[in-house]
Amino acid sequence: MLVADWILRVIHWGSALVGLFAFVHALLQRADAYSAADRKTKPIWMLITGGSTLALVLFEIGGPGFIFWVPAMAAALVYIVDVRPRLIEVQRGHRNW
Repeated sequence: MLVADWILRVIHWGSALVGLFAFVHALLQRADAYSAADRKTKPIWMLITGGSTLALVLFEIGGPGFIFWVPAMAAALVYIVDVRPRLIEVQRGHRNW
C-alpha cells in the first residue's frame, strides 16, 4: 500500500470523526438554544450533521462518491465553525468583558 493511500485513509477517517463530533455536539444541546442563537432548529441540525457523518463514513476521498463527501464535510464544518460557537455563547450567556 502506498503512502498516499494511507494519507487518504487518515483523512477519510479523520473527517468521519469531525462529522461524528458535530453530530454528538448537536445532539447534546438544548433545543431552545438553537432558536435563541437564531439558527435552524435542533432536528434540522441533527439531520444535517447525522447525514453528513453517514456520507463521510460511506464515501471515500478519490472514489466515485467524492461528490457527496465534499458537501458532507462542508456541512459538518459549518456546524462546527458557525453554529457551535453561537450555541455555546447563548447557553453561557453573552459577557462583555
